[in-house]
Amino acid sequence: MSRFEQKQQAEPAESAPRQPLNEYIAEIGRLVAQELEETMPAEWNVPANLKEAMNYSLRAGGKRLRPLLVIAACEALGGSREAALPVAAAIEMVHTYSLIHDDLPAMDNDDYRRGKLTNHKVFGEAAAILAGDALLTHAFYSVVQASRKHGVSADNALSVVEDLAEMAGPRGMVGGQIADMEGEQGLTDLQQLQYIHRHKTGDLIIFSLMAGGRIAGADSRQQEALRDFGTNIGLAFQIQDDILDLVGDEGKLGKKTGSDIKQQKVTYPYFIGLDASRKEVERLTEAARRSVLEGGFQDNTRLLDIADYLMKRDH
Repeated sequence: MSRFEQKQQAEPAESAPRQPLNEYIAEIGRLVAQELEETMPAEWNVPANLKEAMNYSLRAGGKRLRPLLVIAACEALGGSREAALPVAAAIEMVHTYSLIHDDLPAMDNDDYRRGKLTNHKVFGEAAAILAGDALLTHAFYSVVQASRKHGVSADNALSVVEDLAEMAGPRGMVGGQIADMEGEQGLTDLQQLQYIHRHKTGDLIIFSLMAGGRIAGADSRQQEALRDFGTNIGLAFQIQDDILDLVGDEGKLGKKTGSDIKQQKVTYPYFIGLDASRKEVERLTEAARRSVLEGGFQDNTRLLDIADYLMKRDH
């Protein structure tokens, strides 16, 4: 063996520079958008108005945070991005359905979402309700494609379906939504607010991370770390939303600020103040980082980067 060969063996080649987080987020966003365009089989005969209403909200943009977390968690464990994409699309469909319904006159009665007219303002209330229903049910079809097309085990795919039904349903997001509605009648306890935030927003974030872990074949320790990470960043994310509703830039947010005050909603800043709310976001983010650092991941860098990014976001 030559000296050059010995040197090459002793000193592995430097790995390629890591893609900046903003580029990674943009790339995942493009892939998810493409997956969403292709998730409806071409041979299905779907009423044009229904498809248009579904796509109107799906294409409205947004942070694509939940799909990003599915992919990042899967890749942190060495899993396949392609296998994760149908589940990433599914959680975006569930999230979008919840926004369509949340904006309805019977709920938050909002005129704008992501800088565009809300779904019911364009298509009418009945079509908006049905578009949301269609997105929710089609999400489960999409999850199954991770197994049908990409070889995710039937047991892992079944666990993803079970988790989604739990975390998007009465124990999860829907339970949080009704608690939020009831809270408008007079929320007096910080624990009640935490319940709303953890379930209305946090459960889909937890689901996204755990689903990415299941696709990659995470063990119980890794799954628990993903759950803890999601629990902490989910609450931090919603507290940051509360903060931005008070001090955010409407141009960046794509919606009116002060809506919580207008609707007489009680928020974290109301209970503990703006500065204390910011410190709570920092504390929760640090707790999330510790979960990932101790979770036994193949590469935890993206998850750590995302935690920091969410803490500092301004929209």
